Amino acid sequence: MTAPWTADLGDGTYRNPVLNSDWSDPDVVRVGDDHYLTASSFGRAPGLPLLHSRDLVNWTLVGHALERPGPDADFAVPRHDCGVWAPSLRHHAGRFWIFWGDPDHGIQQINAEDIRGPWSAPHVVKAGKGLIDACPLWDEETGEAYLVHAWAKSRSGIKNRLTGHRMSPDGRELLDEGTTLVDADTIPGWFTLEGPKLYRHDGWFWIFAPAGGVETGWQGAFRSRTFEGPYEERVVLAQGSTDVNGPHQGGWVRTAAGEDWFLHFQARGAYGRVVHLQPMRWEEGWPVIGDEGEPVLRHRLPEAPERTAGAPASDDDFPGGRHGRQWQWTANPRTGWTIGHAGDGLRLSCVRTAYAHDLRALPNVLVQRLPAEEFTVEVGITLDTAEPGAKAGLAVLGDAFSWIGLEAGADGGALLVHRYAESVAEHERDAEHPRPAPGASVRVRIEVTRGARCRFWADTGDGTGFRASGQVFAATPWRWVGALLGLFATAPAGDGPSGTAGFTAFRTTGRPRTVRPRTV
Repeated sequence: MTAPWTADLGDGTYRNPVLNSDWSDPDVVRVGDDHYLTASSFGRAPGLPLLHSRDLVNWTLVGHALERPGPDADFAVPRHDCGVWAPSLRHHAGRFWIFWGDPDHGIQQINAEDIRGPWSAPHVVKAGKGLIDACPLWDEETGEAYLVHAWAKSRSGIKNRLTGHRMSPDGRELLDEGTTLVDADTIPGWFTLEGPKLYRHDGWFWIFAPAGGVETGWQGAFRSRTFEGPYEERVVLAQGSTDVNGPHQGGWVRTAAGEDWFLHFQARGAYGRVVHLQPMRWEEGWPVIGDEGEPVLRHRLPEAPERTAGAPASDDDFPGGRHGRQWQWTANPRTGWTIGHAGDGLRLSCVRTAYAHDLRALPNVLVQRLPAEEFTVEVGITLDTAEPGAKAGLAVLGDAFSWIGLEAGADGGALLVHRYAESVAEHERDAEHPRPAPGASVRVRIEVTRGARCRFWADTGDGTGFRASGQVFAATPWRWVGALLGLFATAPAGDGPSGTAGFTAFRTTGRPRTVRPRTV
């Protein structure tokens, strides 16, 4: 099976992005020879993904730090603009620490001795609205601890400002009312300053922070001899003459070999915020990132004790009826959504809902990121139900959505259906005329080409093979989240058993197949 994207080119170099999926607002830390990364997860569950790498280029997903965002009632439905924003990952006193800002509830932290957990329960360090992008710092020389955060204007009326606090060494309390460390309204041309990361280096306090907006901004660096400031600033990474728009918001890491690197995101529309790796050096007391302040597209690999080429998994055989780590629910899951069994393949309950006409409103959609710019995804679907209107499918889900799969007809037979809804639509409609699906089984395919243009296919097992369905669908992002691949099973509102759906051999491959479409 061909991986959809490989950053390690096998010749001593890598290409960007190193993570060609929506790992939004990444932060990174090194412990020994190992590097770990986390990213925003907003309202999906589980949250706070944890990735591991030996060389900053080849990454694997090893788990999640947050089982469920909370309060639970707030995340019983999809909340793609809430929850976990821009976490920071640190290692101190033999423990891993993650701090993040929930824009509606405040700054929280969790910690664990091992990256794979168990992680502590979330602890609110600073309650309030609009508190986002929190980052701690433990000064190993003095024993003092600090915290910096940004502000969300949508909740607080404040933006373009970074606030700092002294913090208790155990990371549980703030020791003062807070000080404005940087007010970017006083810096000509700077706006939307956010996402700070706090460091100590060469006798200076450093804040790496992006500005200028997600799509068009730049990476800034601020330094001061004292935590409270004043801070002087410099732009250290910008698009320049490259095609890498808005290169900013990420983390600096120094490898065991003593090399400095900077991981940051690039906003790519429906693909979300993909992650780039830039070389970094210090010159005249300031960081120089990329190629003299512009992003690199290809570079030599970081020195590493070992490396194994790879990327976070996207394929899944669902062994033992369990889904892989790459999957998340669009809201906090409930008992009974999945059905355990001994064999391979995922079995989902057809969850009864009054919102089956709009996948965007459903909490019981199992999702993963688009794995590359161009790829093909396939999965087998079976439907076992006598409930008319029960259905199951494979979806491309964003502010607009489209899906293909099976629906139980009024006569008890299964139909192949392909439906969609535009961003402004409140109800899905047919993208193609339904047709019988013998045996209530189908294998479906979505081919995604550049620009997140999606062509849907289906093989009902009637001997005609895969046939194209409907028009090409252009995937769209959510407000802060890229489009997602989703599996779901639903049934109309009502009482009594509603049936189940099965999913087998979920496969993603590289560039889409070049087959001339045959319309249904």
